[in-house]
Amino acid sequence: MSRILLIAGALYHFAFALYHVKFWNIFQWNTNLKKSGEVNRGITQVLNLCMIYVFIIVGIISLIFPNDLCLMRLGHFILGAVSLFWFIRALEQVIFFKLSHKLSRLLFFLFIIGGMLYLLPLF
Repeated sequence: MSRILLIAGALYHFAFALYHVKFWNIFQWNTNLKKSGEVNRGITQVLNLCMIYVFIIVGIISLIFPNDLCLMRLGHFILGAVSLFWFIRALEQVIFFKLSHKLSRLLFFLFIIGGMLYLLPLF
């Protein structure tokens, strides 16, 4: 069961990487980020690129090292850290974006799923 959850987790992270790749178009960053100033524009894009990298790495680790993640202390730490990342992201969704919009509620739900995908293999 843990292997299936980690495969699902890998696909989940690859999907979020692809979603973040599309941020430039979705949020019209070429135009909209100019208003926030050069430093904020740079920070936003660099952080997004770093998130894409992290999502790809977590996805690859989930596919290549499922036994290590489930059986070793370091693997348990990584599972817990990834799970906590998504639960914190869900909380941040509530704090920064509220849950009044359908898309915000969908993202909240997706972030909880991400947390569960990496929490459940710990048991």
